[in-house]
Amino acid sequence: MFTKITKIEIPKELENIFDDLKKIKAEPIIVGGSVRDSFLNKKIKDYDIEVFNISSIENLIKLLSKYQEPKFVGKSFGVLKLKFDDLEFDFSLPRTESKIGQKHRDFDVVLDSKLTYEEASKRRDFTINSIGYDYFKNQFLDPHNGIDDLKNRKIKHIDDKTFVEDSLRVFRAVQFASRFNFKIDNNTKELCKNIVKNKELEYLSSERVFEELKKLFLKSKKPSIGLKLLDDLEIFDISFKKSYKAIDKLIRILENKDIKDEKRVLAIVFALLLKKQNKEKKDNFISKVINDKSLIKHINLLIENELRNDIKYLKRLSLKVNIEELIFIYFAKNKNKKRLKNILKKLKKNNILNKPMEILVLGKDLIDAGFSAGLEFKELLEKALNLQINNKLSKSEIIEKLKSYDN
Repeated sequence: MFTKITKIEIPKELENIFDDLKKIKAEPIIVGGSVRDSFLNKKIKDYDIEVFNISSIENLIKLLSKYQEPKFVGKSFGVLKLKFDDLEFDFSLPRTESKIGQKHRDFDVVLDSKLTYEEASKRRDFTINSIGYDYFKNQFLDPHNGIDDLKNRKIKHIDDKTFVEDSLRVFRAVQFASRFNFKIDNNTKELCKNIVKNKELEYLSSERVFEELKKLFLKSKKPSIGLKLLDDLEIFDISFKKSYKAIDKLIRILENKDIKDEKRVLAIVFALLLKKQNKEKKDNFISKVINDKSLIKHINLLIENELRNDIKYLKRLSLKVNIEELIFIYFAKNKNKKRLKNILKKLKKNNILNKPMEILVLGKDLIDAGFSAGLEFKELLEKALNLQINNKLSKSEIIEKLKSYDN
Protein backbone atom coordinates (compact mmCIF):
# COMPACT_ATOMS: atom_id res chain seq x y z
CA MET A 1 0.00 0.00 0.00
CA PHE A 2 1.56 3.30 -1.16
CA THR A 3 1.92 5.85 1.62
CA LYS A 4 2.86 9.48 1.06
CA ILE A 5 5.84 10.22 3.32
CA THR A 6 7.95 13.32 3.86
CA LYS A 7 10.95 11.77 5.62
CA ILE A 8 12.61 8.48 6.52
CA GLU A 9 13.46 7.73 10.14
CA ILE A 10 16.79 5.97 10.51
CA PRO A 11 18.31 3.87 13.33
CA LYS A 12 20.59 5.62 15.83
CA GLU A 13 23.59 3.57 14.65
CA LEU A 14 23.14 4.87 11.10
CA GLU A 15 22.57 8.41 12.33
CA ASN A 16 25.93 8.32 14.13
CA ILE A 17 27.72 7.11 10.99
CA PHE A 18 26.02 9.81 8.93
CA ASP A 19 27.19 12.46 11.39
CA ASP A 20 30.77 11.24 11.01
CA LEU A 21 30.44 11.30 7.21
CA LYS A 22 29.12 14.85 7.37
CA LYS A 23 32.19 15.93 9.37
CA ILE A 24 34.43 15.01 6.41
CA LYS A 25 31.96 16.64 3.99
CA ALA A 26 30.86 13.32 2.50
CA GLU A 27 27.23 13.08 1.40
CA PRO A 28 25.41 9.83 2.31
CA ILE A 29 22.25 9.08 0.32
CA ILE A 30 19.89 6.25 1.27
CA VAL A 31 19.00 4.35 -1.90
CA GLY A 32 17.20 1.33 -3.33
CA GLY A 33 14.85 -0.99 -1.49
CA SER A 34 14.92 0.81 1.84
CA VAL A 35 13.52 3.98 0.22
CA ARG A 36 11.02 2.05 -1.90
CA ASP A 37 9.78 0.03 1.08
CA SER A 38 9.39 3.19 3.18
CA PHE A 39 6.77 4.38 0.68
CA LEU A 40 5.14 0.94 0.81
CA ASN A 41 4.91 1.15 4.61
CA LYS A 42 7.13 -1.90 5.13
CA LYS A 43 9.48 -2.43 8.05
CA ILE A 44 13.07 -1.60 7.11
CA LYS A 45 15.95 -3.76 8.35
CA ASP A 46 18.40 -3.37 5.46
CA TYR A 47 19.64 0.05 4.44
CA ASP A 48 21.67 0.72 1.28
CA ILE A 49 23.72 3.90 1.34
CA GLU A 50 25.69 5.50 -1.48
CA VAL A 51 28.35 7.89 -0.23
CA PHE A 52 29.00 10.85 -2.52
CA ASN A 53 31.87 13.34 -2.30
CA ILE A 54 34.36 11.04 -0.52
CA SER A 55 37.88 10.74 -1.86
CA SER A 56 38.23 6.93 -1.87
CA ILE A 57 36.79 3.60 -0.78
CA GLU A 58 39.77 3.35 1.62
CA ASN A 59 38.62 6.48 3.44
CA LEU A 60 35.14 5.03 3.74
CA ILE A 61 36.59 1.80 5.17
CA LYS A 62 38.61 3.79 7.68
CA LEU A 63 35.56 5.72 8.84
CA LEU A 64 33.31 2.65 9.13
CA SER A 65 36.01 0.71 11.02
CA LYS A 66 35.39 3.01 13.98
CA TYR A 67 32.14 1.04 14.49
CA GLN A 68 33.22 -2.42 13.36
CA GLU A 69 35.36 -4.03 10.69
CA PRO A 70 33.28 -3.68 7.51
CA LYS A 71 32.82 -6.81 5.43
CA PHE A 72 33.60 -6.51 1.73
CA VAL A 73 30.80 -8.03 -0.38
CA GLY A 74 30.82 -7.79 -4.13
CA LYS A 75 34.40 -6.53 -3.93
CA SER A 76 34.53 -5.39 -7.55
CA PHE A 77 31.45 -3.24 -6.87
CA GLY A 78 32.94 -1.74 -3.70
CA VAL A 79 30.15 -2.69 -1.28
CA LEU A 80 30.88 -2.60 2.46
CA LYS A 81 28.54 -4.29 4.93
CA LEU A 82 27.99 -3.54 8.63
CA LYS A 83 25.64 -5.55 10.82
CA PHE A 84 24.09 -4.43 14.11
CA ASP A 85 21.82 -7.09 15.65
CA ASP A 86 18.97 -7.43 13.13
CA LEU A 87 20.00 -4.37 11.10
CA GLU A 88 22.23 -4.42 8.02
CA PHE A 89 23.85 -1.42 6.36
CA ASP A 90 25.44 -1.65 2.91
CA PHE A 91 27.72 1.26 2.02
CA SER A 92 29.10 1.88 -1.44
CA LEU A 93 30.45 4.62 -3.64
CA PRO A 94 28.46 5.81 -6.66
CA ARG A 95 29.51 3.89 -9.73
CA THR A 96 28.95 3.33 -13.40
CA GLU A 97 28.79 -0.15 -14.91
CA SER A 98 29.38 -1.30 -18.48
CA LYS A 99 28.83 -4.87 -19.64
CA ILE A 100 31.94 -6.47 -21.14
CA GLY A 101 30.92 -10.16 -21.20
CA GLN A 102 28.05 -12.59 -20.74
CA LYS A 103 28.48 -13.54 -17.08
CA HIS A 104 27.27 -11.81 -13.91
CA ARG A 105 30.68 -10.37 -13.04
CA ASP A 106 31.53 -9.34 -16.60
CA PHE A 107 31.09 -5.62 -15.95
CA ASP A 108 33.56 -2.77 -16.11
CA VAL A 109 32.89 -0.96 -12.83
CA VAL A 110 34.09 2.60 -12.20
CA LEU A 111 33.70 4.02 -8.68
CA ASP A 112 33.19 7.78 -8.83
CA SER A 113 31.96 9.72 -5.81
CA LYS A 114 31.75 12.91 -7.91
CA LEU A 115 28.86 11.59 -10.00
CA THR A 116 25.54 13.37 -9.67
CA TYR A 117 22.75 11.33 -8.13
CA GLU A 118 20.97 11.19 -11.50
CA GLU A 119 24.09 9.85 -13.22
CA ALA A 120 24.67 7.23 -10.54
CA SER A 121 21.03 6.09 -10.52
CA LYS A 122 21.03 5.20 -14.22
CA ARG A 123 22.68 1.85 -13.47
CA ARG A 124 19.66 0.73 -11.41
CA ASP A 125 17.04 -1.63 -12.80
CA PHE A 126 13.63 -0.06 -12.13
CA THR A 127 12.40 3.44 -11.40
CA ILE A 128 10.93 2.32 -8.06
CA ASN A 129 14.44 1.27 -6.98
CA SER A 130 16.10 4.50 -8.14
CA ILE A 131 14.66 6.85 -5.51
CA GLY A 132 17.22 8.34 -3.11
CA TYR A 133 16.82 10.08 0.24
CA ASP A 134 19.14 12.82 1.47
CA TYR A 135 18.85 12.54 5.24
CA PHE A 136 20.47 15.88 6.06
CA LYS A 137 18.38 17.85 3.57
CA ASN A 138 15.30 15.70 4.27
CA GLN A 139 14.81 15.49 0.53
CA PHE A 140 13.81 12.70 -1.87
CA LEU A 141 15.85 12.43 -5.06
CA ASP A 142 13.69 11.06 -7.85
CA PRO A 143 15.23 11.67 -11.29
CA HIS A 144 13.26 8.84 -12.95
CA ASN A 145 9.80 9.46 -11.42
CA GLY A 146 9.93 6.33 -9.29
CA ILE A 147 7.55 7.76 -6.69
CA ASP A 148 4.83 8.15 -9.34
CA ASP A 149 5.43 4.58 -10.50
CA LEU A 150 5.13 3.35 -6.91
CA LYS A 151 1.86 5.25 -6.62
CA ASN A 152 0.64 3.78 -9.92
CA ARG A 153 1.85 0.25 -8.99
CA LYS A 154 4.13 -0.04 -12.00
CA ILE A 155 7.41 -1.90 -12.62
CA LYS A 156 9.22 0.26 -15.19
CA HIS A 157 12.83 0.11 -16.35
CA ILE A 158 15.08 3.17 -16.41
CA ASP A 159 17.18 2.82 -19.55
CA ASP A 160 16.75 0.51 -22.56
CA LYS A 161 20.49 -0.01 -23.05
CA THR A 162 21.53 -0.66 -19.45
CA PHE A 163 18.45 -2.72 -18.58
CA VAL A 164 19.25 -5.53 -21.01
CA GLU A 165 22.86 -5.73 -19.83
CA ASP A 166 21.80 -7.75 -16.78
CA SER A 167 19.43 -10.57 -17.73
CA LEU A 168 18.66 -11.29 -14.06
CA ARG A 169 16.39 -8.25 -14.25
CA VAL A 170 13.78 -10.44 -15.95
CA PHE A 171 13.45 -12.46 -12.74
CA ARG A 172 13.61 -9.30 -10.64
CA ALA A 173 10.72 -7.78 -12.61
CA VAL A 174 8.69 -10.94 -12.01
CA GLN A 175 9.37 -11.15 -8.27
CA PHE A 176 8.73 -7.43 -7.67
CA ALA A 177 5.45 -7.61 -9.60
CA SER A 178 4.45 -10.65 -7.55
CA ARG A 179 5.51 -9.29 -4.14
CA PHE A 180 3.89 -5.89 -4.55
CA ASN A 181 1.03 -6.89 -6.89
CA PHE A 182 2.30 -4.37 -9.47
CA LYS A 183 1.99 -4.44 -13.26
CA ILE A 184 5.07 -4.61 -15.47
CA ASP A 185 5.17 -1.69 -17.91
CA ASN A 186 4.53 -2.84 -21.50
CA ASN A 187 7.90 -1.56 -22.81
CA THR A 188 9.71 -3.22 -19.90
CA LYS A 189 7.87 -6.45 -20.60
CA GLU A 190 8.93 -6.35 -24.23
CA LEU A 191 12.57 -5.95 -23.21
CA CYS A 192 12.17 -8.93 -20.87
CA LYS A 193 10.73 -11.01 -23.71
CA ASN A 194 13.65 -10.07 -25.94
CA ILE A 195 16.14 -11.11 -23.25
CA VAL A 196 14.40 -14.50 -23.00
CA LYS A 197 14.15 -14.83 -26.79
CA ASN A 198 17.87 -14.08 -27.17
CA LYS A 199 18.65 -16.83 -24.64
CA GLU A 200 20.45 -14.42 -22.32
CA LEU A 201 19.04 -16.22 -19.28
CA GLU A 202 21.23 -19.22 -20.07
CA TYR A 203 24.25 -17.31 -18.76
CA LEU A 204 22.75 -16.86 -15.29
CA SER A 205 23.92 -19.10 -12.47
CA SER A 206 21.35 -21.24 -10.67
CA GLU A 207 22.28 -19.43 -7.42
CA ARG A 208 21.24 -16.02 -8.79
CA VAL A 209 17.98 -17.35 -10.25
CA PHE A 210 17.20 -19.20 -7.02
CA GLU A 211 17.57 -16.04 -4.93
CA GLU A 212 14.97 -14.23 -7.04
CA LEU A 213 12.52 -17.17 -6.99
CA LYS A 214 13.06 -17.44 -3.24
CA LYS A 215 11.92 -13.82 -2.83
CA LEU A 216 8.95 -14.50 -5.08
CA PHE A 217 7.73 -17.43 -2.96
CA LEU A 218 8.69 -16.21 0.51
CA LYS A 219 7.61 -12.58 0.15
CA SER A 220 4.49 -12.77 -2.06
CA LYS A 221 0.97 -13.05 -0.72
CA LYS A 222 -0.07 -14.22 -4.21
CA PRO A 223 2.88 -15.93 -5.91
CA SER A 224 0.49 -16.94 -8.69
CA ILE A 225 1.12 -13.44 -10.10
CA GLY A 226 4.77 -14.35 -10.53
CA LEU A 227 4.00 -17.81 -11.93
CA LYS A 228 1.72 -16.30 -14.57
CA LEU A 229 4.50 -13.94 -15.61
CA LEU A 230 7.03 -16.79 -15.79
CA ASP A 231 4.60 -18.59 -18.11
CA ASP A 232 3.78 -15.47 -20.11
CA LEU A 233 7.47 -14.71 -20.68
CA GLU A 234 8.09 -18.41 -21.53
CA ILE A 235 11.10 -18.51 -19.24
CA PHE A 236 10.96 -22.25 -18.52
CA ASP A 237 9.95 -25.19 -20.68
CA ILE A 238 7.26 -26.18 -18.18
CA SER A 239 3.99 -24.41 -17.46
CA PHE A 240 2.72 -23.62 -13.97
CA LYS A 241 -0.84 -22.92 -15.10
CA LYS A 242 -2.39 -25.82 -13.16
CA SER A 243 -0.79 -24.57 -9.94
CA TYR A 244 -1.93 -20.91 -9.89
CA LYS A 245 -4.74 -21.39 -7.37
CA ALA A 246 -2.93 -24.08 -5.40
CA ILE A 247 0.24 -22.02 -4.84
CA ASP A 248 -1.69 -19.12 -3.31
CA LYS A 249 -3.61 -21.49 -1.08
CA LEU A 250 -0.40 -23.27 -0.05
CA ILE A 251 1.23 -19.97 0.95
CA ARG A 252 -1.79 -19.15 3.14
CA ILE A 253 -1.60 -22.61 4.76
CA LEU A 254 2.12 -22.27 5.47
CA GLU A 255 1.69 -18.74 6.85
CA ASN A 256 -0.98 -19.98 9.25
CA LYS A 257 1.39 -22.73 10.39
CA ASP A 258 4.09 -20.07 10.92
CA ILE A 259 6.91 -22.29 9.66
CA LYS A 260 10.20 -20.50 10.35
CA ASP A 261 12.46 -22.78 8.31
CA GLU A 262 12.65 -21.08 4.88
CA LYS A 263 14.28 -24.11 3.27
CA ARG A 264 11.39 -26.31 4.37
CA VAL A 265 8.85 -23.85 2.95
CA LEU A 266 10.70 -23.77 -0.37
CA ALA A 267 10.86 -27.57 -0.56
CA ILE A 268 7.07 -27.77 -0.11
CA VAL A 269 6.47 -25.00 -2.66
CA PHE A 270 8.71 -26.50 -5.35
CA ALA A 271 7.24 -29.97 -4.72
CA LEU A 272 3.73 -28.64 -5.30
CA LEU A 273 4.79 -26.94 -8.55
CA LEU A 274 6.67 -29.96 -9.88
CA LYS A 275 4.66 -32.92 -8.55
CA LYS A 276 2.83 -33.75 -11.78
CA GLN A 277 5.39 -32.41 -14.23
CA ASN A 278 7.20 -34.53 -16.80
CA LYS A 279 10.25 -36.02 -15.02
CA GLU A 280 12.76 -34.89 -17.64
CA LYS A 281 11.40 -31.34 -17.65
CA LYS A 282 11.22 -31.36 -13.85
CA ASP A 283 14.86 -32.40 -13.54
CA ASN A 284 15.88 -29.81 -16.13
CA PHE A 285 14.04 -27.08 -14.23
CA ILE A 286 15.66 -28.05 -10.93
CA SER A 287 19.13 -28.05 -12.49
CA LYS A 288 18.58 -24.49 -13.70
CA VAL A 289 17.34 -23.00 -10.45
CA ILE A 290 18.56 -25.07 -7.47
CA ASN A 291 22.10 -25.94 -6.49
CA ASP A 292 21.46 -27.20 -2.96
CA LYS A 293 21.66 -31.02 -2.94
CA SER A 294 19.80 -31.46 0.35
CA LEU A 295 16.98 -29.20 -0.87
CA ILE A 296 16.75 -31.13 -4.16
CA LYS A 297 16.56 -34.41 -2.21
CA HIS A 298 13.80 -32.98 0.01
CA ILE A 299 11.81 -31.78 -3.02
CA ASN A 300 12.15 -35.11 -4.85
CA LEU A 301 11.01 -37.10 -1.80
CA LEU A 302 7.84 -35.03 -1.64
CA ILE A 303 7.31 -35.42 -5.39
CA GLU A 304 7.90 -39.17 -5.46
CA ASN A 305 5.70 -40.12 -2.50
CA GLU A 306 1.90 -40.12 -2.32
CA LEU A 307 -0.69 -40.33 0.45
CA ARG A 308 -2.80 -43.45 0.98
CA ASN A 309 -5.56 -44.08 3.46
CA ASP A 310 -3.67 -47.07 4.88
CA ILE A 311 -2.03 -46.82 8.29
CA LYS A 312 0.55 -49.54 7.56
CA TYR A 313 1.65 -47.63 4.46
CA LEU A 314 1.61 -44.31 6.35
CA LYS A 315 3.81 -45.66 9.13
CA ARG A 316 6.43 -46.67 6.60
CA LEU A 317 6.01 -43.37 4.77
CA SER A 318 6.74 -41.46 7.98
CA LEU A 319 10.23 -42.97 7.94
CA LYS A 320 10.88 -41.33 4.54
CA VAL A 321 9.20 -37.91 4.66
CA ASN A 322 7.48 -35.47 6.96
CA ILE A 323 3.92 -36.49 6.08
CA GLU A 324 2.48 -33.16 7.20
CA GLU A 325 4.29 -31.55 4.26
CA LEU A 326 2.45 -33.86 1.86
CA ILE A 327 -0.82 -33.01 3.65
CA PHE A 328 -0.15 -29.30 3.01
CA ILE A 329 0.36 -29.98 -0.70
CA TYR A 330 -2.77 -32.15 -1.02
CA PHE A 331 -4.97 -29.65 0.83
CA ALA A 332 -3.65 -26.83 -1.36
CA LYS A 333 -4.52 -28.83 -4.46
CA ASN A 334 -8.07 -29.38 -3.12
CA LYS A 335 -7.78 -33.13 -3.21
CA ASN A 336 -10.55 -35.23 -1.63
CA LYS A 337 -10.92 -33.40 1.70
CA LYS A 338 -12.93 -36.14 3.40
CA ARG A 339 -10.22 -38.68 2.58
CA LEU A 340 -7.50 -36.27 3.70
CA LYS A 341 -9.24 -35.70 7.03
CA ASN A 342 -9.45 -39.46 7.59
CA ILE A 343 -5.72 -39.77 6.86
CA LEU A 344 -5.01 -36.82 9.14
CA LYS A 345 -6.94 -38.46 11.96
CA LYS A 346 -4.90 -41.68 11.61
CA LEU A 347 -1.63 -39.77 11.51
CA LYS A 348 -2.44 -37.85 14.68
CA LYS A 349 -3.68 -40.96 16.48
CA ASN A 350 -0.41 -42.75 15.71
CA ASN A 351 1.68 -39.64 16.40
CA ILE A 352 3.34 -39.66 12.97
CA LEU A 353 1.90 -36.49 11.42
CA ASN A 354 5.17 -34.57 11.45
CA LYS A 355 7.68 -37.04 12.83
CA PRO A 356 8.76 -40.57 11.97
CA MET A 357 7.26 -43.61 13.61
CA GLU A 358 9.31 -44.79 16.57
CA ILE A 359 11.15 -47.96 15.55
CA LEU A 360 11.04 -50.41 18.46
CA VAL A 361 13.91 -52.73 17.54
CA LEU A 362 17.26 -51.32 16.49
CA GLY A 363 20.58 -52.99 15.75
CA LYS A 364 21.84 -52.57 19.32
CA ASP A 365 18.70 -54.33 20.58
CA LEU A 366 19.48 -57.34 18.41
CA ILE A 367 23.06 -57.45 19.72
CA ASP A 368 21.79 -57.17 23.31
CA ALA A 369 19.42 -60.07 22.57
CA GLY A 370 22.34 -62.26 21.49
CA PHE A 371 22.20 -61.94 17.71
CA SER A 372 25.57 -61.79 15.94
CA ALA A 373 26.26 -58.77 13.78
CA GLY A 374 26.46 -59.68 10.12
CA LEU A 375 25.02 -59.36 6.66
CA GLU A 376 21.65 -60.76 7.79
CA PHE A 377 21.23 -57.87 10.24
CA LYS A 378 19.48 -55.78 7.60
CA GLU A 379 17.03 -58.60 6.91
CA LEU A 380 16.39 -59.08 10.64
CA LEU A 381 15.70 -55.36 11.12
CA GLU A 382 13.28 -55.42 8.18
CA LYS A 383 11.50 -58.44 9.68
CA ALA A 384 11.34 -56.61 13.03
CA LEU A 385 9.80 -53.58 11.35
CA ASN A 386 7.24 -55.78 9.56
CA LEU A 387 6.27 -57.43 12.85
CA GLN A 388 5.89 -54.02 14.48
CA ILE A 389 3.75 -52.55 11.67
CA ASN A 390 1.80 -55.57 10.45
CA ASN A 391 1.38 -57.54 13.67
CA LYS A 392 1.48 -54.66 16.18
CA LEU A 393 3.89 -56.61 18.40
CA SER A 394 5.78 -55.06 21.32
CA LYS A 395 9.56 -54.86 21.41
CA SER A 396 9.97 -58.01 23.53
CA GLU A 397 7.45 -59.92 21.39
CA ILE A 398 9.32 -58.96 18.23
CA ILE A 399 12.65 -60.14 19.61
CA GLU A 400 11.14 -63.45 20.76
CA LYS A 401 9.60 -63.92 17.32
CA LEU A 402 12.97 -63.26 15.67
CA LYS A 403 14.60 -65.80 17.97
CA SER A 404 12.04 -68.41 16.93
CA TYR A 405 12.93 -67.70 13.27
CA ASP A 406 16.62 -68.04 14.12
CA ASN A 407 16.05 -71.44 15.75
